[in-house]
Amino acid sequence: MHSRALIIGIKGEVLSADEERLIKKDRPWGIILFSRNIKNILQLKRLINKIRSASKNKNYPILIDQEGGAVSRLNKIIDLSIFSQNYFANLYKNKKKDFRTYYKIYIERVSEIFRNVGININTTPVLDIRRKHTHKMISNRCFSTSSTTTSKIGKICVDIYRENKIATVMKHIPGHGFSEFDSHFKLPFVKLSKKELKQKDFKPFKECNPLFAMTAHVIYAAYDPINTATHSKIVIQDVIRKHMRFSGILISDDISMKALRYDFKENARKALNAGCNLIMHCNGNIKEMRELIKITPLIDKFIQKKTSDFTKLII
Repeated sequence: MHSRALIIGIKGEVLSADEERLIKKDRPWGIILFSRNIKNILQLKRLINKIRSASKNKNYPILIDQEGGAVSRLNKIIDLSIFSQNYFANLYKNKKKDFRTYYKIYIERVSEIFRNVGININTTPVLDIRRKHTHKMISNRCFSTSSTTTSKIGKICVDIYRENKIATVMKHIPGHGFSEFDSHFKLPFVKLSKKELKQKDFKPFKECNPLFAMTAHVIYAAYDPINTATHSKIVIQDVIRKHMRFSGILISDDISMKALRYDFKENARKALNAGCNLIMHCNGNIKEMRELIKITPLIDKFIQKKTSDFTKLII
């Protein structure tokens, strides 16, 4: 039985009866976990086992945002808050000979926790380029102001996680770095030329090759002055698929975010129509999830093939 083209977030530390029924009956493609879902390692393992049992799939996609630094969902298990992407970029700059060894140790330890509890997708690396006026929501999570450095570390990140049988999601494609606003609350509008975007912001995404990518809720006026990348056929087809040659599964960022101007159902429809393969809904609102299930299609042959590639990577 095929799943729906939807990734959902659950409400708490225990799978509710309603959430369990939704997973069993309606089969969202995957689950994304947040700090609100994690109390300790034993609880997390039980929660994921319950999710996997409901899905009847031992390789069911379980995602998490474990970037390090400010976005460290595992901090109730182990404090990784100092290991931001910028921390490792500074290590790459100042101690290049030691960098790969230290970065590998970090990713291997994180991956050990993932495998122990059952997480198989990490929504990292963040490949946005930090600028002087980049909003702190993004700037604190970037590797560097250099697209070359970001590209090199991004590729290493993807490769080491792959070696550890963890899939990755590069974000926020095609580049959130020039934004002055936090897209959780306000719509960012980027006025850079196509030439500058291609030379700087787009470069790391073009050079990395993970199985998954997550869209930016950002308007790129040079390509589409009306729609965010998540809702733009032009950006998804011309930039992400053709220029960047990204051939994996494209996931929308959370459709509950305020940068998207419509209600959650219309945000989902527009993202799918624009070319996103999977919709992500993170707030844990079961009523909204039930409504989304009604309008979300079953995964198509492309997603089935790429999901098979994902399964081969993690087993």
